[in-house]
Amino acid sequence: MQPSTEQAYDACLREALAQMGQWVPRWLDRLHELLTQKEGAAANLREKQGWIEARTALETHLHFLSTRIVETVAESVGNALPELAPAPRKLGGLSFDELELMGDDQVQEKVEEARVLQVIKIAADDDLVDLNARMCRAKGYAQVRPELNPLRSEIVVRALIKAVNSVHVSVAVRNAWLQTGALSLGKDLAAMYVRLGQLMDSWGVAPAEYKVVTTPEVRVSGGASGAAPHAAESATPRTVDGTQASLLNLDQLHKLLVGNLEQTGGRPSDMGQSGSGNAMVRTLAAEVVTLMLKSIADDQRLLPSIRSLLLDMKPALLQLASSDPRFFADRQNPARRLLDAITERSLAFRSEYDGGYAAFADEVHEIQRALEVPGNDLPQRFERLLARFVASQVTALAPSTILARGKAVKTLVRVEQRNLLAERVAQEFQARNDFERAPGVVKRFVIGPWAQVVAQARIDATESDGGSPADSPALRFAQILPDLLWSTYLAAASQNRPRLIRVIPNVLRTLREGLDSIDYPRGETETFFKALMGLHEAAYKAQRPEVSPEGSQNVQRQAVGETWVQPAEAKDSGFMDDMDMDTQPAFVSTEPMERDPRVTGGIEPLLPVGTWVDVAQEGQALRCQLDWASPHGTMFLFSTAEGKQLSMTRRTLERQLLQSKVRVVAQHGLVDDALDAVTRQAWINSVTVTDMADTERGSL
Repeated sequence: MQPSTEQAYDACLREALAQMGQWVPRWLDRLHELLTQKEGAAANLREKQGWIEARTALETHLHFLSTRIVETVAESVGNALPELAPAPRKLGGLSFDELELMGDDQVQEKVEEARVLQVIKIAADDDLVDLNARMCRAKGYAQVRPELNPLRSEIVVRALIKAVNSVHVSVAVRNAWLQTGALSLGKDLAAMYVRLGQLMDSWGVAPAEYKVVTTPEVRVSGGASGAAPHAAESATPRTVDGTQASLLNLDQLHKLLVGNLEQTGGRPSDMGQSGSGNAMVRTLAAEVVTLMLKSIADDQRLLPSIRSLLLDMKPALLQLASSDPRFFADRQNPARRLLDAITERSLAFRSEYDGGYAAFADEVHEIQRALEVPGNDLPQRFERLLARFVASQVTALAPSTILARGKAVKTLVRVEQRNLLAERVAQEFQARNDFERAPGVVKRFVIGPWAQVVAQARIDATESDGGSPADSPALRFAQILPDLLWSTYLAAASQNRPRLIRVIPNVLRTLREGLDSIDYPRGETETFFKALMGLHEAAYKAQRPEVSPEGSQNVQRQAVGETWVQPAEAKDSGFMDDMDMDTQPAFVSTEPMERDPRVTGGIEPLLPVGTWVDVAQEGQALRCQLDWASPHGTMFLFSTAEGKQLSMTRRTLERQLLQSKVRVVAQHGLVDDALDAVTRQAWINSVTVTDMADTERGSL
């Protein structure tokens, strides 16, 4: 039976795994043949022994690999979708910090993985285009999103490497398998993509459309891209006279970071600290500084004038690199901290006309001129300039602004505390035997506003020195609940009118007192009281109420994610209410909203403190930094360069991120991004130079 469009996606995945079960053993047989050929063509005994070891190891593990590769691909397919995977880093992802923690073998493995993926993508990705489009259509998308196809080459290669790494053989043998079989594997993948595309076409699944999206000017992240490097991306550095400079590769960068470069004579390098000097170390450090500044200069998140001033600091940074080649890797180094501080502060400004920008730019200009002064005290100068810059940023904020921020944080902590307690109070109310028979309008009130009233009263009672006397609001507000629920239950209340007449005044008086204690909006209060009195009147007259009792399902749905902020608290914290969230996004969004954040259950990762965002307000973008997140991650406080406070709940933030009303500008330091770009360039150079060397050897 031909599957429907909705079923075609799963059917295609099952067919792909079935096909892999057939062609993976054939690929391993071809790999064995290729290894045998290389063994016969070896130029010397050492090379021949290497190929013999790779061939015999493959013969030993052939059956295991045949099964394990398909199993690993099946596991990867199940975890490859963006909504299921916990923000995975793609095969090509490699950061500067990660490189420093790697061993030499791990660095080499990274280079080999990139080479394998490069070969396979070149062989297979052209035939993947049509399958991507049909898989997206089967998932219900009108626009193509390649990352939704769990059969893409990155996923298969990651699974292949995972399967190969599970075999206890040497790194050299694993690399021999991957390098030798990469092209053949790419061709097999391409053939599978063609067959699957034809199968989807026979099922009537039309391809989705490819949408041309203009690259936005503001980039969310820096140079550490997830895709594997390609030779065409490499930009070969050149010297001043235009000749090609030596390429920084991943192995050299790693050894520079861990201090493992050798001095002349084979002695361990002291990284230039002894003053003896090391031409190789200084050259590589200078190249890292050059590439780092180039990445910063290309970063459109910085205003042009700041980028120009940072580039003018290059001579001072190169001079520092000659005596302290690892300064950029040490986050506590004054020069690194100064670069971090300047670039981080510059993100506060979207335009040169923003308030405070002129003073900031003048200060950066003074720093740049101070670094131009000749002298051997450069490290000390960086330290003094850093201290002066940090002090100026602190004094730039008015004392009233600092006090307002402290008040906002204190307010939001209290809001979170009350709302978390209100959730527990609501659960207590729902567990009552008389809760379910109450009308829907009363249920919503009890687990919503009234839970907030009781939570606030309990907090006040805890904070007061007098304890909780018998007539305290915390007790009275909870004890009114039986009478409230009973008086709105028509069947019971209509049978006991004397009790109804007796309890109504106390119920109404206590409800008003409680709602006033949290400054609940008068309009919403009167709306509820009107409905409540209608229920009481119906019970007294023993007739059907005009207010329709609504089911508890609606009540539960409305209560999820609700956060109550009192008007005074909203004013103190610049609170953005969760309103008008379904209106047109303020920024151009290239993709539709995928799911309702109200049911994410905390799946979306929180923004780290320090993140810069653009918030759409009144038709304009307001540049803000995330200053603080509450202990339980339910409240967020942002501030502008001029000290304006803006706060919102997690639900509001998630929703506005999806609607592009809040757009992330930078989650990491720009220097971190620039160094990640350096790492990526070194990685690209490693793959490119190795490929060129292989080509030259093959042409001899």
